Amino acid sequence: MDSIVLLPLVALLVVAISWLWNYTVVRLIWRPHCIAKEFREKQGIHGPAYKFLGGNNGEIGSLKKEADGQVLDLRDHNYLPRIAPHFLKWRAQYGEPFLFWYGPKPRICIFDYELARQILSSKSGHFLKNDAPPTLVALMGKGLILVEGTDWVRHRRVINPAFNMDKLKMMIRTMMGCAQSLAKELEDVASKNKNRVTEVELNQKFRGLTADIIAHTAFGSSYQLGKEAFQAQHDLTEITMATLLQVQLPGLNYLPTERNKRKWKLEKNLRNTLMQIIRSRLSSKDGEYGNDLLGLMLGACASDEQGEVSLSMDEIIDECKTFFFAGHETTSLLLTWTVFLLSVYPEWQERLRNEMTMVLLETLRLYNPALFIQRKPIADITVGSLTIPGGVAVYIPVPIMHRDKKIWGDDADEFNPLRFRDGAARAAEIPHALLSFSIGPRSCIGQSFAMLEAKAVMVAMLRRLSFGVSPGYVHAPVDLITLKPKFGLPVIVRLLDT
Repeated sequence: MDSIVLLPLVALLVVAISWLWNYTVVRLIWRPHCIAKEFREKQGIHGPAYKFLGGNNGEIGSLKKEADGQVLDLRDHNYLPRIAPHFLKWRAQYGEPFLFWYGPKPRICIFDYELARQILSSKSGHFLKNDAPPTLVALMGKGLILVEGTDWVRHRRVINPAFNMDKLKMMIRTMMGCAQSLAKELEDVASKNKNRVTEVELNQKFRGLTADIIAHTAFGSSYQLGKEAFQAQHDLTEITMATLLQVQLPGLNYLPTERNKRKWKLEKNLRNTLMQIIRSRLSSKDGEYGNDLLGLMLGACASDEQGEVSLSMDEIIDECKTFFFAGHETTSLLLTWTVFLLSVYPEWQERLRNEMTMVLLETLRLYNPALFIQRKPIADITVGSLTIPGGVAVYIPVPIMHRDKKIWGDDADEFNPLRFRDGAARAAEIPHALLSFSIGPRSCIGQSFAMLEAKAVMVAMLRRLSFGVSPGYVHAPVDLITLKPKFGLPVIVRLLDT
């Protein structure tokens, strides 16, 4: 009887030892050694040495901490030593491309536009989005940005109609209404002062404004209803950044640590808020879901003609997370950095009405909210002269490539909107040089929405207001998933004559 009881325990122990051996020795020691050797001997690609478990995360953290104290001159747009000192160091030390380690996971950092074009434009299905950390999935949801394969095709088919040009034109009135409310608020404050001037922290104002716009246009709700969702995502962003360089061991996300318990609470609050918005639409008296993004997704939750469910309720919640975050975060930062640049170069405020697109595109080139693009091949593949083993993620550092003088010219580090006078495709030596919305089949579905929204806001703001940099502004861009001003954007707002 005792042997019968012990037998499954012994079997379980053997399985546990086998798993531990595979995870510790094979994955954390042997595999990194083999990958580094293969890149070095077969392709001449080098990089910083792998360190057990942590990879190069320790060096990345140390270099970024050391660089965090740097403050730039207002006209110095080379913030790369602040946000990516490790890439600059390794590029100078090992050449390009180079191999580095995010924990035990290998990464190849490329700087070649042709390689980037082939990887991002591939329609073969060989390249997927890289695995996102659990905290980032909790923040953004596994929506259109993160899903792959047939799931991505299904999600895209449902969501795409919400962003066609006819729908976007219908959203302009809402965008303008929200933008004019903020402009009127600033005008009223400035008009009460004798010199018709006031100081405003615009980064926070733009966050609220773009959140209000996406809430109205995509979800048919007000910012007041969605503010808990936005706040939960803001708090989850802080947790994501705090844990980004920590080694993700299996099971750690399920331990009841203080950080995990806070994350679980925020996730629950976020889901409950989104469900409240969804339920209010489902309970509409006319039984119609509407033709905005939420309405299209709820319509797709019902069975189609073949009896297949297009989107489940959990998938709708994930898409709500994705578009709540992406729909306001990136545009608010585009507006923030645009006003910063217009404050530093006030002569462009006069020209902006006729040359709005040029200024916005140049802002995206210099201060693109999304800093890095990642792709991971599902199997070994050769791109150009580079052979990439399956599972080795490719890093495309957008701000570094946007400053490539061979592509953008000798003034690549300078603010010059006129480079876009003939459009984005002719602004550089190659037509796909601007990577702000990515390129290829996985390019940003909301890019037209974002540009239209940014134009609507800037038109409303510049109608009776001008901007100047506050003496209290500290120029220190920082990588917090997206590129943000570390200390906000305090600006001097002046009310112009009618």
